Amino acid sequence: MSSRKPSYLDFNINTYAWKSDIDYLQHPEQYKVGKGEQGVLICQPYKSDIGQHWRFKTEAVAKESSNLIYAMFESYLEKNDFVGADMARKYLQMGYTRARRYANYKGGRKYDKQDDYALFDRGTGDPEKAKSANIFYEFWKRAEGNPIYAAMKKDWKHARG
Repeated sequence: MSSRKPSYLDFNINTYAWKSDIDYLQHPEQYKVGKGEQGVLICQPYKSDIGQHWRFKTEAVAKESSNLIYAMFESYLEKNDFVGADMARKYLQMGYTRARRYANYKGGRKYDKQDDYALFDRGTGDPEKAKSANIFYEFWKRAEGNPIYAAMKKDWKHARG
């Protein structure tokens, strides 16, 4: 096993682009797209609105969750709310990545902090979570491939970062 320090150990809230005290619905101009899932657990009110539906315990739960979050994604697009659509897309992506982590590692624990953060052995996780991950993956890719979303994202990144 290799030793690799997880990035979250050096997390600095002061330099993080997303702030928990900003209402991004009222101040969307302060939102940054970022990489991957960045900001997903901070940006209000979207965190509360979308996060309450984010579940991946079983395949059936993941289907219900991803369907609902994707419907929210489409609703945000209809309202021309890019921040909401991007946050919904991030929750779909996070559904995939977290479910994969639980599929790969028992209890979703990737690093052994007792052993200088060495990686635990893969393949010890829950096979049901792999099914959940596949469901979220399909919805995540569908959201990313949406031409309206893609155009909005390109424009947003060009204008605001």
